[in-house]
Amino acid sequence: MTENLTKETFLEKVFNFEENKEWKFKGDKPALIDFYADWCGPCKAIAPVLELLSQEYEGKIDIYKIDTEAEQELSAAFGIRSIPSMLFCPAEGQPQMANGALPKAELERIIAEVLKVEK
Repeated sequence: MTENLTKETFLEKVFNFEENKEWKFKGDKPALIDFYADWCGPCKAIAPVLELLSQEYEGKIDIYKIDTEAEQELSAAFGIRSIPSMLFCPAEGQPQMANGALPKAELERIIAEVLKVEK
């Protein structure tokens, strides 16, 4: 199940950018964070794919969604200019951003390469 994050839950579960300048991931497993908006067609198209991935990778990665309209400060903090944008947060190391409604196979490849997680 994907989970919607607010700024408050993001600071708690992912990264507290108010306290830390350097990236310090707070999650207990890798995460994929989808920056989206309700009015965005490609965002709506990728939503079922993310739900499916959240079931397939259950217990291995967390999949979060951030509404860019409601959470403008979070969007600005990550320089989100186009949506959907996805932030891939490995348990160790730097996060990587991907833009656009990527096909499921491409998302799986990034999960394997960046997050180091296999199904």
